[in-house]
Amino acid sequence: MSSMITGSYNFMNTYNNGYSGSYINVSQSSASSQSNKPVVNPGESTKVSPGRKSSPAECETCKNRKYQDGSDEMVSFKSAAHISPEASASRVMAHEQEHVSNAYSKAAQKGGKVLAANVTLKTAICPECGRSYVAGGTTSTRIKYPNEDNPYVQNRKSADAASLIGSMLDMAV
Repeated sequence: MSSMITGSYNFMNTYNNGYSGSYINVSQSSASSQSNKPVVNPGESTKVSPGRKSSPAECETCKNRKYQDGSDEMVSFKSAAHISPEASASRVMAHEQEHVSNAYSKAAQKGGKVLAANVTLKTAICPECGRSYVAGGTTSTRIKYPNEDNPYVQNRKSADAASLIGSMLDMAV
């Protein structure tokens, strides 16, 4: 067991001959000032927030978090991959934009029109370190396709045409 004396010299302190300091046991101070957990996320804060188990630098949950796409489209993240919490917003948004791009391509191939494309990102807080991150996203699209072969569409068009005949006629006697 080793010991260390730390302190500083203060010229204005006449009670202790100018010296103020403390005696610290090195083995206890290193255990109390640093966690026993290894740094798994280099460059992150080592400060543990109140009510949290670890700091962002020591968070195993953030290190092991993986993203995977569950759709049947050919987009990124078909196999599980890690994204850092700082990059999660931009990477997940870029992934969801792939779904939007696929919707426009699908509509163009079949003569349709994209009526709406909405992207929603979901955020969460890491239960271990308290860091916020984008947990995932959803894309919803509405595409309108022309369907001239459908008999219901043909009946609706003929009914609309019958109701519109003469509706724009303005005659004065």
